[in-house]
Amino acid sequence: MKRTRFDRDPCPIARATDVMGDWWTPIIMREAFLGASRFGDFVDRLDVPRATLAKRLERLVEDGLLSQTAYQDNPPRYEYRMTEKGFAFLDVLVAMWRWGSEWGWPEGRGPAVELVDPVTGNEIIPQVVDVRTGEPIDPTRLRMQLKSSAKRRTVKAAEE
Repeated sequence: MKRTRFDRDPCPIARATDVMGDWWTPIIMREAFLGASRFGDFVDRLDVPRATLAKRLERLVEDGLLSQTAYQDNPPRYEYRMTEKGFAFLDVLVAMWRWGSEWGWPEGRGPAVELVDPVTGNEIIPQVVDVRTGEPIDPTRLRMQLKSSAKRRTVKAAEE
């Protein structure tokens, strides 16, 4: 079955979904953030078929979230390292963490794991904020619109 692509969609959520691809991508990226770098590390940490893992790692390298560097020639073995784009994916993972922590368990229960500051040992509770104001995002005050430059391009293309 051919996968639907969203890599040309004007919506950032659609394009992020295109990179995420499937449920294994955030899980593999989580493990990369936690220090997994070799194929065997991912195999040991995840209950994922080896062929699936190989395909997902290849896609993450193609999409620029991980880089691949040979550490052994015969047989070929590679390390997978986070790229700048990969490190930026942490924003997606911590938003998923927050949502999953609040909504993934029956009321009154929560996850058995937590995010902590390694210096203070205090729990970290992620929150999505507007980088311009530092204020939490208020979902009642959101809307999506074309940027004015995109509107001009759309109008010009329609006139031609």
